[in-house]
Amino acid sequence: MSSVEAHQEQLSQSDPSPSPNSCSSFELIDMDAGSLYEPVSPHWFYCKIIDSKETWIPFNSEDSQQLEEAYGSGKDCRGRVVPTDGGRYDVHLGERMRYAVYWDELASEVRRCTWFYKGDKDNKYVPYSESFSRVLEETYMLAVTLDEWKKKLESPSREIIILHNPKLMVHYQPIAGSDEWGSTPTEQGRPRTVKRGVENISVDIHCGEPLQIDHLVFIVHGIGPACDLRFRSIVQCVNDFRSVSLNLLQTHFKKAQENQQMGRVEFLPVNWHSPLHSTGVDVDLQRITLPSINRLRHFTNDTILDVFFYNSPTYCQTIVDTVASEMNRIYTLFLQRNPDFKGGVSIAGHSLGSLILFDILTNQKDSLGDIDSEKDSPNIVMDHGDTANLEEDLKKLQLSEFFNIFEKEKVDKEALALCTDRDLQEMGIPLGPRKKIINYFKSRRNLLGITQPSTQAALGMNLPRESEPHSSTDATRKDKYLDVSIGQVSVKYPRLIYKPEIFFAFGSPIGMFLTVRGLKRIDPNYKFPTCKGFFNIYHPFDPVAYRIEPMVAPGVEFEPMLIPHHKGRKRMHLELREGLTRMSMDLKNNLLGSLRMAWKSFTRAPYPALQAETAEEAEAEPESSLEQASDVSTEETCAAGKGELPPVNVGMLNRGQRIDYVLQEKPIESFNEYLFALQSHLCYWESEDTVLLVLKEIYQTQGIFLDQPLQ
Repeated sequence: MSSVEAHQEQLSQSDPSPSPNSCSSFELIDMDAGSLYEPVSPHWFYCKIIDSKETWIPFNSEDSQQLEEAYGSGKDCRGRVVPTDGGRYDVHLGERMRYAVYWDELASEVRRCTWFYKGDKDNKYVPYSESFSRVLEETYMLAVTLDEWKKKLESPSREIIILHNPKLMVHYQPIAGSDEWGSTPTEQGRPRTVKRGVENISVDIHCGEPLQIDHLVFIVHGIGPACDLRFRSIVQCVNDFRSVSLNLLQTHFKKAQENQQMGRVEFLPVNWHSPLHSTGVDVDLQRITLPSINRLRHFTNDTILDVFFYNSPTYCQTIVDTVASEMNRIYTLFLQRNPDFKGGVSIAGHSLGSLILFDILTNQKDSLGDIDSEKDSPNIVMDHGDTANLEEDLKKLQLSEFFNIFEKEKVDKEALALCTDRDLQEMGIPLGPRKKIINYFKSRRNLLGITQPSTQAALGMNLPRESEPHSSTDATRKDKYLDVSIGQVSVKYPRLIYKPEIFFAFGSPIGMFLTVRGLKRIDPNYKFPTCKGFFNIYHPFDPVAYRIEPMVAPGVEFEPMLIPHHKGRKRMHLELREGLTRMSMDLKNNLLGSLRMAWKSFTRAPYPALQAETAEEAEAEPESSLEQASDVSTEETCAAGKGELPPVNVGMLNRGQRIDYVLQEKPIESFNEYLFALQSHLCYWESEDTVLLVLKEIYQTQGIFLDQPLQ
């Protein structure tokens, strides 16, 4: 008797259902030996390279069904394309390949799977090839029909599969250098479990995404190619963000989904790091990089230097052009693939990505003239005269002979205002006329109180300024300072082909960069020309995040808005901390009231005639003082307990609503702020609280609200 048959007999005599903790190499399939043959149900998988290892991931049930219907339609599959994953990927059925639609990504192999074997180092199952799965299925069908088992098959890779009976099917790896069947299966390594049908393997198969898309959100990454501590790309992180949003829609918007009022929000990543580093700058940096501490220097060149690139006029132009053109390209492609889409568009940025979006938004032009939006653009940018107006200006300067040169170079009034002395010299303009032109446009900027295309000017001059002494001197000094601001003067910001509804900033350094650029205060009446909403969301321990509201109301101290926990209430350690604060305030007020009453009793008047009156006053005063103290205590307690702050004018950046929103730290994070600082900057992708705030604000614009308001 062979060792396999002996092992099989031992299994039949023992308990047929091994415990989950059993280390046995065999896993049994609960089937009746005499049952009739039933065809296997296929499921479609695709292969991803994760940590340099192939991992087979199942399509969701809806996508797999669509692929199976297209496969079984009887039509030629060679030119058949099936959109999957909410339209973000296309599967070319004939090629058995899966391609990304909106971003660059390596194509993935696709497979129609029916038979699986357990992997070598983990418990994940690997599907057999489609051709060999058909062989296995035919052999299994004959074995069930004829009740003839002990079937032995050899795969194209010389692996051995033995179908002992319906309850025991194993897979043996070949021994290196052994090409014959002479050796027994036990001599060919440890056996692996073979499973038939996806329902018999442990794998999570999702139901799919709603077909209706209510809103589109573009997400721009920060510095470097990696976006979290696992060094994942922006595509993978946005996938997590999207998955969290789908789960929250099912748990917090049940009523709206039952009434079919909503579908889902689509989140699409925008990558600017790869185009920036494909310009050849990495080669230039490598030539000057020291050979020591090679990994650290490579990390610095690939990640931290992105901040300096954005402060360089040359590479800043590359970055803003890439971000804007990518969002415009993806938006156009999205509309082509979703012609029935009627929803709005929002944008979100993480870290440096939020600053890039902020600068782009402040330099947009509201030329469409929406009824709801005020016409801020003429105040933010210089008036865009056409060539006729330019000709009139040149006549005023007695420089009409140069108009043909500007017309040949397609330079209008706006473009001429952006030209430097070197640009004019390259066009052949002599020194004297160059100085006249530069001085003319500089004087116009001083007159209007702006410097184009400076972000500071856009933020600071939207309202009439308060009358201050030495205003002209200050304006001149500020204009002079803005001319040497960090890489903003020579950048021409591209225009978006849509108007974002809301701008979300995650862990954003916008406030710090504006301060470094010399902006001390944001005009309370300033708002983005084309975007109505702005939310600055950050973790309290995020070392890169800065607030915005103190720049709008610099004379008022107030706390940011606390983001509610997605399960309601506050985290337990925060409630405990507030409870202790409330208790100490109550003890303090009660102690002061007792001392005040004791003091009054010692200082009563000794005269009998005034004794009754004084006693009444003495009783009334402690009562009133206690009432005042209790009122103060109650107000402070309510403010501390509910997190409600007195109304503060935070300007029109977010339609008069609050701008700064802070997450609640986890209990373990409160033990050591420094230990979790880096993690706090990268926590937003999987933060349910962050995603729920984004969904809540987006759907509020459509009149859809949470099932239960969070507190």
